[in-house]
Amino acid sequence: MGGVPDELWRQILEMGIQNSKLNYKDLCCISISCRRLHRLSAENSLWLLLLSSDFPSPNQQNPNPNNSTSASAKSTYKIKFEREKSRKVAAHRRAVLRKESEVLEFERKIREIENGLRQETEKMRATAAELSNLHKVRQASVALNVWQPEVIRGRQKQIVEQSAVPVESRVHSLEMELKLCRQRISGFDKAYRDEKRRLELAMEQLASMKYHPLRDHKLISSGDKEYKKKRKKLKTSVI
Repeated sequence: MGGVPDELWRQILEMGIQNSKLNYKDLCCISISCRRLHRLSAENSLWLLLLSSDFPSPNQQNPNPNNSTSASAKSTYKIKFEREKSRKVAAHRRAVLRKESEVLEFERKIREIENGLRQETEKMRATAAELSNLHKVRQASVALNVWQPEVIRGRQKQIVEQSAVPVESRVHSLEMELKLCRQRISGFDKAYRDEKRRLELAMEQLASMKYHPLRDHKLISSGDKEYKKKRKKLKTSVI
């Protein structure tokens, strides 16, 4: 490496940037390898090439390393990089907030479906109970036409007299209402399954968006340390 002239090293670095083989991370890593590469990697010509490739502008001309305005190409790259990083972080935060609001909306819809399902279930139970009573009234009215002991006949007559509505029309109406309740419950069940599946998918997407390998690794490591401490205390207490 010591026998290679600076001009050749400069061409190697320029070719790597132009062919997208070297980026700003590679250039920073090269700069800490030795003093010579530290000096070469800080030249404006290289950072101007990175500026033109990473942050192109519509009216941008070919970079000129001898231009006086390009004296701080590396600092300009750093400013634009930090600005782009802030923009991406803000965009990621907005995306996370949108996904969180989407999860909350799914949860709200599921609660509404659960309330509707509960109301329809209670309504169906009340309708089924009333329909069962009307069936008893109809059976009692039929039984009055047949000879029965006076005690049983009196009970059957009392059941028929307590009914204040026409039995046949009311039975038909309740049967239709019971069928409608079952259809609505079936629709609520289907809507609940669909919204639950959408909620689970949105929560998975939100978890992947919030995932950070270093932060999650720290949480897992702290949990392992607490588990080891508890295990050590348990061993000492047993001993």
